[in-house]
Amino acid sequence: MNDAPVRTTCPYCGVGCGLVVGPRADGGVRIEGDPDHPANHGRICSKGSALGETLGLEGRLLYPEIGGVRSNWDTALDRVASSLSRTIERHGPHSVAFYVSGQLLTEDYYVANKLMKGFIGSANIDTNSRLCMASSVAGHKRAFGSDTVPGVYRDLELADLVVLVGSNLAWCHPVLFQRLMAARTARPGMKIVVIDPRATVTAELADLHLAVGPDSDAALFAGLLRALDRAGKIDGRFVARRTTGCAEALRAAEAADIESTVARTGLPRERLEEFFRLFAETEKTVTVYSQGVNQSVWGTDKVNAIINCHLFTGRIGRSGMGPFSVTGQPNAMGGREVGGLANQLACHMELGDETHREIVRAFWGSPRVADREGLKAVDLFDAVHDRRVRALWIMGTNPVDSMPAAAKVAASLDRCEFVVVSDVMRRTDTTRHADVLLPAAAWGEKSGTVTNSERRISRQKPFMPLPGEVRPDWDIVSAVARCMGFGDAFAYRSAAEIFREHAALSAARNDGTRDFDIGGLAELGDAEYDDLAPVQWPLRGGAAPGTRKGPRDQRFFATGRFYTSDGRARMVPTPPREPPRAGGRRLVLNSGRVRDHWHTMTRTGLSPRLSRHFAEPFCEIHPQDAARFGIEPAALVQLRGAGCDAVLRALVTDRQRRGSLFAPMHWTGQFAPTGRIGRVVDAGADPVSGQPALKSAWVTIRPFAPAWYGFAVLRDRPRSLDTDGGADGGSGYWALARAEEGWRLELAGRRVPADWPAYARRLFGVRSDVSLLVYADPARRRLRFAHYESGALCGALFVGPEPVPVSRSWAVGRLARPAGSRVEQMRILAGRGGEDSPDPGATICSCFNIGVNQIVGAIAAEGCRSVADVGAALGAGTNCGSCRSEIAGILDGNGIRASAGADPDRIAGETDGLLRPAGQALPLDPELVETAAPTCER
Repeated sequence: MNDAPVRTTCPYCGVGCGLVVGPRADGGVRIEGDPDHPANHGRICSKGSALGETLGLEGRLLYPEIGGVRSNWDTALDRVASSLSRTIERHGPHSVAFYVSGQLLTEDYYVANKLMKGFIGSANIDTNSRLCMASSVAGHKRAFGSDTVPGVYRDLELADLVVLVGSNLAWCHPVLFQRLMAARTARPGMKIVVIDPRATVTAELADLHLAVGPDSDAALFAGLLRALDRAGKIDGRFVARRTTGCAEALRAAEAADIESTVARTGLPRERLEEFFRLFAETEKTVTVYSQGVNQSVWGTDKVNAIINCHLFTGRIGRSGMGPFSVTGQPNAMGGREVGGLANQLACHMELGDETHREIVRAFWGSPRVADREGLKAVDLFDAVHDRRVRALWIMGTNPVDSMPAAAKVAASLDRCEFVVVSDVMRRTDTTRHADVLLPAAAWGEKSGTVTNSERRISRQKPFMPLPGEVRPDWDIVSAVARCMGFGDAFAYRSAAEIFREHAALSAARNDGTRDFDIGGLAELGDAEYDDLAPVQWPLRGGAAPGTRKGPRDQRFFATGRFYTSDGRARMVPTPPREPPRAGGRRLVLNSGRVRDHWHTMTRTGLSPRLSRHFAEPFCEIHPQDAARFGIEPAALVQLRGAGCDAVLRALVTDRQRRGSLFAPMHWTGQFAPTGRIGRVVDAGADPVSGQPALKSAWVTIRPFAPAWYGFAVLRDRPRSLDTDGGADGGSGYWALARAEEGWRLELAGRRVPADWPAYARRLFGVRSDVSLLVYADPARRRLRFAHYESGALCGALFVGPEPVPVSRSWAVGRLARPAGSRVEQMRILAGRGGEDSPDPGATICSCFNIGVNQIVGAIAAEGCRSVADVGAALGAGTNCGSCRSEIAGILDGNGIRASAGADPDRIAGETDGLLRPAGQALPLDPELVETAAPTCER
């Protein structure tokens, strides 16, 4: 890369943080937060700070492939274009579909949408953003007449009450959470309410946590609306002049009296009343909601129930107040702007509006424009399975893992006549089903724009060359369009040219009746586009883009004018629903994210530090449920749902509600085949938005009883992972994670290998005649193997009848440390070091690799009395800040009252791979220490 720093935008969540990327002296890449970007003001999270570790070419798809064999672009493009054209000719335009991604840049999205809706003539293009925010889109359109996010990030800092609903902001949008925490520190009177079934890190820092039952949010906000009415908190002038539907909404909320709301939500009456009082008495209230609201069969109603309360009190369009949807992906908003959803037209125009269709058709010069909604994600893959869709193009996403009923999605792709996948990585659980693979440019290589959750458009800029034969997505789609005979409309030479066209379309015949208008950017020259500062829309023709920091506080609806036919907002009746109730052996499964991983780990799985906090898939379960089902802490459990099974590590914790489970969505066949949680989530979806109910699937749970457990550290990734002495996969369990200088691996098998030394050698990747260090305790069925070359550890395997009691963080550290002496080599068999190599403990701070034992040591040795003291001593908590509550919990556990924190007994094990309570010391077998003189086994 060039020596000059490059300003770009983070490719992770919808906060849209600005980054400054520059070279390091060692040839690597330095990633820092951009202090001038208005989204983050220089802050950065653990995932963003580790981006430099994900830029290598390992695992990259670098050349086109047909049938698994390397091809060239001309042949691959011809195959894709001819297959699509032939399918359309034989079966019509609705027999083909695109499934795209919020990882695409706006320019990529625009070209794909234009090809499908304007030239193929079908609306069968949908996006994985359907899985995260489609209910918000539907709720906005019902209430406002348009998919308009009213507020800005600064409203969270200006509010006196911030209500976080179904949002673990501290982990999923950490930089936005940092801004909120800084505002509360500056204004201690600010209150934070968290509405979430789980006691998340975000909940632990709230003034009030409402641990609602699954899917009871609509009932809660219907109850709030009724309470606001009873308290006389209506803004009568605003409601009368600026809304319709108030009477109907209030009638629907009549059923949500306090007693029934207590019953539906499972909340104590006094907590409900406290929340109702806070909301009623605090004018400057912002309600932030995310996947916990959207991912539901009632997601759209939940969104409208929240909006109703703001419309009823007139708390919208002004500073420090309003409903606020925060998106999950970096360009979910950009996809909405170009019409990337199957029920949208470009630039927030409507498929069902003849005038809008004619505007788009005339602007594109297209032969036709889709005139009805296409297939939404769940329905799309059902149509593939039924062979109504016969050719499918998947761009930049991994639906075989991320979709519900994931096994059926995989079967659908196997049944499809033609599947093309354009992606960055060669091997994903989706690419294995492709007939044609097209290599796409990755972050750091491609150029374009993204839009964050507050409608702010930012540039993503390249700072690395395109490797191999990869191309930007817009270039790939354009080339296919040209091969299909649509050349003139897709003769793009740059992303800047596409952006100008997109901006001009947004302004076409737009006299202010449409919210999305960036006509002020339609005349940008290439140099101006390259240097475009972050800018919020709307930016109508004649308006200047602004300075680097961009314009501030561009809220919608300040004048009370909405985008409905009469200009009034709609209050939508949202009657309280009866939430699902666990019963018998059925539990409600809530899926979601962890702090340091992202989606299906195609990027974060490359970073050792991002696997320190959670290195394997897990399932949170309440202690009473664990006792009921015979589940021990750190044991393996088997979930069953949607006709499939998943095996996960049990995390027994009272942060989970009784009758409910939580499991992360991230693990795939590349990292933990049995941990793919999408396999056990059924495909129920919201009837309005089509968004799957990924937060409330029905599952059963039971112990998974292997014959043996194992843990290994390895210098090289194993070529095969056979946990049962037979074919790969077997009926056992494995979970692989990156580590410094190698890999860490959790194992369990239902059959005991006949030859353990041979098994260890295969795992270590060494010849059958290579000597191993061995410790064996047959009576207790414990085995430990290690192999060194030239004083460097190549691999160590620990086996036992229970989850292996070895310090993961210490063992992983041995891979990067020479151990020339026999005593040091013996220590690996003991599973912990001596005084010269202390165990840092489970990782708390991923940014600086600080473990729990180091923090406890700093408290004892350096007298740290606060989170700030720990930060000054060790750096922990001073970068992304998402570990600060865990640090506070450690301080509390050491007799130092911190301002806020977590239970210290829940910390260390949850981050060390085995999810073991921190209060339990990892046992060191005295006999092992005394008799560990290694033998040479051949």
